[in-house]
Amino acid sequence: MPSTLDDRSYRALLAVPALPRVLIGMQIARIAQQMVAVAMVLFTLNAFHSPALTGLVTFASGFPGIIAAPIAGALLDRHGRTWLVIADYLVACLAIVLIGSLSLGGVLTPALLILIAAFASLTAPLSTAGLRSLLPIMVPQHLWERANAMDSNGYVVATLIGPALAGFMVQVWGGAIALIAIGVLFAIAALVLVRIPDPVTRTATTGRILLDAWQGLVYALRNPTLRAIGLSISTLNLSGGVTTIVLPLIVLNHLHQGEVAVGLLFAVSGVFGIASAFAFGRMDTTGREKRMLVLPMAGYAFSLLFFLPLQIAAIAFAMAIGGLLSGPMDIALFTIRQRRTDPAWMGRAFAVSMYFNFLGFPIGSALAGLIASQSLELAILFGVAAAATAGLVAQLLIPARDD
Repeated sequence: MPSTLDDRSYRALLAVPALPRVLIGMQIARIAQQMVAVAMVLFTLNAFHSPALTGLVTFASGFPGIIAAPIAGALLDRHGRTWLVIADYLVACLAIVLIGSLSLGGVLTPALLILIAAFASLTAPLSTAGLRSLLPIMVPQHLWERANAMDSNGYVVATLIGPALAGFMVQVWGGAIALIAIGVLFAIAALVLVRIPDPVTRTATTGRILLDAWQGLVYALRNPTLRAIGLSISTLNLSGGVTTIVLPLIVLNHLHQGEVAVGLLFAVSGVFGIASAFAFGRMDTTGREKRMLVLPMAGYAFSLLFFLPLQIAAIAFAMAIGGLLSGPMDIALFTIRQRRTDPAWMGRAFAVSMYFNFLGFPIGSALAGLIASQSLELAILFGVAAAATAGLVAQLLIPARDD
């Protein structure tokens, strides 16, 4: 046993039963998620020529899931995780294929686009929180940093591949065909996860789904660490929402470049994030999590200033800095949440925490669409202010240790 506990290698991590297949399915789905995030923005801009509508569609793609997160978390704790993750991937597949098909048929309206995007968002917490809460249950605690590095790099690899591929597909095939192809990827991810067993874990439940959901919400909001990281990360994600809207507007409307250029700029973040995540995944983050959150937030605020010249080289530099900073921040965020959450509450607490963290993204996207219609520079400065505020909130509110 001592030698087993001493083995903190990635080889030991991949020896965990069923974990490689979970990681493969998760990676395929995350590439599809990154693709649809960019493809939906490009599709809406091309089809309806409205930054404000694009912001609303992005908002609808995220906000309903935030409302549904407590119930999703209760379902995950009570009924297992893998089959609920599969269910969300199938809903995403059907919704995206439906949007593409309606567009090809010439009957897609702005209202219908927003409605379908909002419906698909409702089940999204099942996969995002389901997989995130599954990893610390499947993986021994001494390998959590390694697992979190793989988790973080899953997003990084998806950022590297997904946006560039989505931009290429939209430019060559058109937005509707690109969305249908992305829907197929979600179906493949669901197929990979079929028949993966759920680990047995202790669960605190009342037997009533709504009461379980309420108690999960209360648990997360009363947990000092989860509450603090929710306030800080959601504020930071206002900046993420700004970037998602502003970058395509600069490239397409101001610089008159193609959709491929949009995808490649997002991919720059992935290139620089891969080495960062693996490097910081080798560290023991105990006692260092707060510093690993605060400093990257401040750095991200600085990086967004390079959007102001409205030039591709400066934006690429900003995205590279963002990628480098994502490694330590992601690993610290995942690990501190795992260490300071009771395993019996992980499904509910993770669902509430993750979507509390995500709250700023759809709001930032909606605001960015409205502000950028008047001034791109003002939208960028809003993102800078949000990231700087996030770092201050994290410094002031995140407890130094678990009490």
